[in-house]
Amino acid sequence: MSINKNRPVGWNERQNKLKLFSDNQKKWTSLICKEETFAEGKNLLLKNHSLVHDKKVYKTDDDTIYDLLWDNLTVETCKIIPKKGASILWCIWHTTRIEDLISNLLIGNNETVFNKEIQTKLNIKISDVGNSMTNSEIDLLNNNINIKALKEYRIKVGKSTKKILESLEFNDLKTKVKPEQIKKITQNGGVVNDSNSIWLLDYWGNKNILGLLKVPITSHHTNYHFIPCFAIKDKHCRIGSLI
Repeated sequence: MSINKNRPVGWNERQNKLKLFSDNQKKWTSLICKEETFAEGKNLLLKNHSLVHDKKVYKTDDDTIYDLLWDNLTVETCKIIPKKGASILWCIWHTTRIEDLISNLLIGNNETVFNKEIQTKLNIKISDVGNSMTNSEIDLLNNNINIKALKEYRIKVGKSTKKILESLEFNDLKTKVKPEQIKKITQNGGVVNDSNSIWLLDYWGNKNILGLLKVPITSHHTNYHFIPCFAIKDKHCRIGSLI
């Protein structure tokens, strides 16, 4: 069997984890819809949620997809803004903030993990998910955000969502998002009044809990952001200061 010597370190482990995630995603989204297989489906949902967070969230020894993204990642690389897309730091902020809003405000009916204290620790002025940010604004975020605080914020969000997922019951899945819940997102500063951001309110507002679990809580991390982040890392992460 031929070996591609240009593949980055950890390529096989990463691809295996991404395949596991993809396989699990297909299985749990089917199993969870039937009452007799709901528990099995929820277990796979939790497994996939664990794969997009720090291994500290589920207290495992095995590296997750998220852990592998940070592995040997340099400060310089995580700030690079590609021609299409955004920086790795922006992606981590964006996916974490969205999960915080969705899991806590729309699924769990709780307060968000994000608050003024965490915003101060992060050393950022924004509170929204960042959809409408320009490259110059992303660059400002890259240079100002406290990476250690960002990692800590994500761990807290992951743990909060884990509790919500564990408490889910079969009859919760078809529950529709209520207008008053969507209103809380704007009150929380989660979206801004810009065409690139405000559409999210309708998108989330038209879903039930099952729909929110499929995208914002799971596949949004990997398919939309982690895979492009790995592409940035593979291309640029050669030299620099390790995080």
